[in-house]
Amino acid sequence: MSAARCLAEGLAFPESPVVLDDGSVMVSEMAAGRLTRVSPDGAAETVAETGGGPNGVARLPDGRLVVCQNGGSTFGLGPWPYDFASCATLFRPVGPHDHPIVPALQLVEADGHVSTLFTEFVTPSGGTLALMRPSDICIDHEGGFYVTDGGATRNHNRDLTGLLYGTVDGGLREIVYPLEMPNGVALSPDGTVLYVAETRTRRVWEFTLDGPGTVSSARGLATVPSGGPLNIGGADGLCVDAAGRILVATLGTGGVTVFSPTGELLGAIPADDPMTTNVAVSADGDTLFMTLASSGRLMMVENWRERLGAAPASP
Repeated sequence: MSAARCLAEGLAFPESPVVLDDGSVMVSEMAAGRLTRVSPDGAAETVAETGGGPNGVARLPDGRLVVCQNGGSTFGLGPWPYDFASCATLFRPVGPHDHPIVPALQLVEADGHVSTLFTEFVTPSGGTLALMRPSDICIDHEGGFYVTDGGATRNHNRDLTGLLYGTVDGGLREIVYPLEMPNGVALSPDGTVLYVAETRTRRVWEFTLDGPGTVSSARGLATVPSGGPLNIGGADGLCVDAAGRILVATLGTGGVTVFSPTGELLGAIPADDPMTTNVAVSADGDTLFMTLASSGRLMMVENWRERLGAAPASP
């Protein structure tokens, strides 16, 4: 049975692993405002300087990258999830950025050049709204993209946001509203079903698609169990493997929770960082990569299905 291995450390709040054709893994470093490629031997190199806070990243069919730019935050050690005696102290966002940039979708060319793609989206009524805090993204077979806008919390107020769909040339539009802090987003292998994780509710939504950006039905597929020392939980980034299993980066417990395509809880891959932010699998499906953000590590688990252990039974 293979154990989890640290492929890279010292990363500045890593997110959104993307497995590249040469076996290297690209991550966004949210606290450093850059995209970084990690080679199979663990060497890291900068791919692009995005500024702000790059979160979700996806690769278009032509190789260019689309980045969810959330505008940036100040990072430091802070209590999590709340400020009381038994909470954890983690490296995490602790406040607004000193020099924030406009939240946007950014386009990264092969040479690393970064440009702004969209800063707003069209609502069903035909109006436009500004992106608040783009979170995650996935690309469909046609080169279009599904985007979650996670919103922001200000004092006692929190934005309600939703799910967007767009193309590089066709703009960005809202297709589902509202969602409660939507985060990870991924398609089924055949592209007919879209999965979206809500961080605070721990819910994984299943949206049936009639075509690109067209939702015909929806249901709550599964709920990520709570656990860990404080018995809390949260659903962050997610991915889907070739067999249709849904892998959800799990906050609180740490690690990855795995569900079948029908929502059955299959088990979990544990991690020692309660801020496990995202997950990806290799092209052959055998290796799992997860970002442990507060400790700055990119982990890999070979033959991960053999290591799939029992997950907490209670949702």
